[in-house]
Amino acid sequence: MAETNLLAASQAYTRALSNALETKGNGATVGTDEVPAGPSFAELVQDAGKEAIGEGLQSEKVSLQSLTGDSGLADIVTAVSSAEVTLETVVSVRDRVIQAYQDIIKMPI
Repeated sequence: MAETNLLAASQAYTRALSNALETKGNGATVGTDEVPAGPSFAELVQDAGKEAIGEGLQSEKVSLQSLTGDSGLADIVTAVSSAEVTLETVVSVRDRVIQAYQDIIKMPI
């Protein structure tokens, strides 16, 4: 049930970002200042996810090379350490997103 709520929240957030980007154009006017347009939060998360997947694939590649003897011990240790750091980062981000979602749910209307 929690996954459905998270999915619905994620989809709603994506729709809101799409609507904001359509109306934003090259920059949003705030008072008299103009805020330069940059990558959206969704794009940043998507890029981070792609990097994490790429890191996982690279560590798997090194693991397969170790089975055939094509990579050394240092390469294996480096790949495993890098994959571990990437996994810890992904888990931390996931936990923070869930906590933020729970905080939003608890907000009074």
